[in-house]
Amino acid sequence: MIIKKLMSCIRQYKKDSLLTAVYVVLEVVLEIIIPLLMANLIDFGIDQGNMTYILKMGTALLLSALLSLVFGAFAGKSAATASAGFARNLRRDMYYNVQNFSFSNIDKLSTASIVTRLTTDVTNVQLAYQMVIRLAVRAPIMMIFALAVSFGINARLSLIFLASVPLLGAGLYLIIKNAYPIFIRVFKTYDKLNSAVSENLRGIRVVKSFTREDFEKKKFEAISGEIYADFSKAEKLIAFNMPLMQFCMYACMLLVSWFGARIIVAGGGNPDAGLSTGQLLSLITYAIQILTSLMMISMVLVMITISRASAARIVELTNEESDLKNCANPVTSVQNGDICFEGVNFSYAKNADKLCLDNINLSIKSGETIGILGSTGSAKTSLVQLIPRLYDVVSGRVTVGGIDVREYDLETLRNEVAMVLQKNVLFSGTIKENLRWGNENVSDEELIQACRLARAHDFIQSFPNGYETHLEQGGTNVSGGQKQRLCIARALLKKPKILILDDSTSAVDIRTEALIRYGLKENIPGTTKIVIAQRVSSVIDADRIVVMDDGKISAIGTHDELMQRSSIYREVYESQAKGGVINE
Repeated sequence: MIIKKLMSCIRQYKKDSLLTAVYVVLEVVLEIIIPLLMANLIDFGIDQGNMTYILKMGTALLLSALLSLVFGAFAGKSAATASAGFARNLRRDMYYNVQNFSFSNIDKLSTASIVTRLTTDVTNVQLAYQMVIRLAVRAPIMMIFALAVSFGINARLSLIFLASVPLLGAGLYLIIKNAYPIFIRVFKTYDKLNSAVSENLRGIRVVKSFTREDFEKKKFEAISGEIYADFSKAEKLIAFNMPLMQFCMYACMLLVSWFGARIIVAGGGNPDAGLSTGQLLSLITYAIQILTSLMMISMVLVMITISRASAARIVELTNEESDLKNCANPVTSVQNGDICFEGVNFSYAKNADKLCLDNINLSIKSGETIGILGSTGSAKTSLVQLIPRLYDVVSGRVTVGGIDVREYDLETLRNEVAMVLQKNVLFSGTIKENLRWGNENVSDEELIQACRLARAHDFIQSFPNGYETHLEQGGTNVSGGQKQRLCIARALLKKPKILILDDSTSAVDIRTEALIRYGLKENIPGTTKIVIAQRVSSVIDADRIVVMDDGKISAIGTHDELMQRSSIYREVYESQAKGGVINE
């Protein structure tokens, strides 16, 4: 199954893979011919003093060596092209598949693991593939041809080569058997290393502000130490391969030289009587070729052992299917921004015994502004993530425009629902390029209007390059409040039927936040607006406010209604009023 899946990723590089095999075969044939030419050169040219024959054989040797070199170079070039293209296709297939994942798929595999599979694992498989299409073709053919010619020269001496094969095979089997489980463990540790490094880089400001550099170093050293220990153990096992190969090679050469010399002396150097000097030299050359071929086979098997764990992880990622799919005949248009939660239960673990949202019933009319308030962990974000179907409910249903979200085409639904998440993300590029993520076809006038609504236009214009100002990855060269306003503008450019602001003005001052709320109310009255907030002032003028508590709806109503009948809302309001947070 794994091999079949990997083979399907070769695609347009099959020609280069096949050409590699053809070039390798031609190279091997010439390398097999060269020792025979050398034997003839010695026996019938040098020994007999025949200069004409020496020149003839010398020319043939030179041409054979040059052609072998040319075919070897072509084989190397086509193997490099095929393996690099194969790796390119693997990364492409994995990356494209990741784009279709739901949040639960990513939660299952983890971001660090996905990065490891796209980098380290693909490199391992690429190296293994290059060795397979070149060395794994060359080595067996070389060994078979060399053995056949050796037996043709002297069958008894050639038995020495065969005697070494079982010893090498047994040793290699034991090495691979013990090394493979270690490599599996190492690649899992790589995931932990990537996770630690990415976490450290994302939170480098926090690390430095708390002077926790030494702690982070120790954490890195601990994980790095695990990788070092496992790799050292595996490499020590694999290191036995080389001395074992060399022992067999030199033992065979000594035995061939010893017995061959005795045969030559006994036969007087006559090939018909036993063995000639040239034939002995060719047998030694074939001995080296045979044992070198065995060494190549062992190297290929070792690399396959290393890459086998990587291949399994790659195939796991490419076979992973999103648990959110379109139905047979999906709806391709959203009529309006009506939203309805009907008996909704939800759990990230898909376990009805551990519900994150419990029996949610809520109806929102198109164009309404709904505030959602609740303590940390009350499942506010979980609730709104069900609207664009980032997750599926465990039971019950969520409808948009009167239709169950599971009946919509996913792209259609998500194009009509714009979310500004708690963790605002900006990408490297200009401000204009980031804003056009919302809609790449908007005009400059529409872009500026969206920024005015989000109260971002003025600070953008204060930059020397305005909308062409370059943003670093993650928007690290703008403040938190500026980042939030850019993300709101980006969402507005989608011109959605539903706009969800998930605590997206927490870094904005109260006055600017009020101006944003007023602008949204006046300019996009037909858009359903859902505002999740920690501050009561952020939702105080909403048409209705939903109070969440421990995954359930505690109360629904206007500010005045909730002040009378919701103790949770009243406590939050009073605590923030005393702290001067609320400014009605």
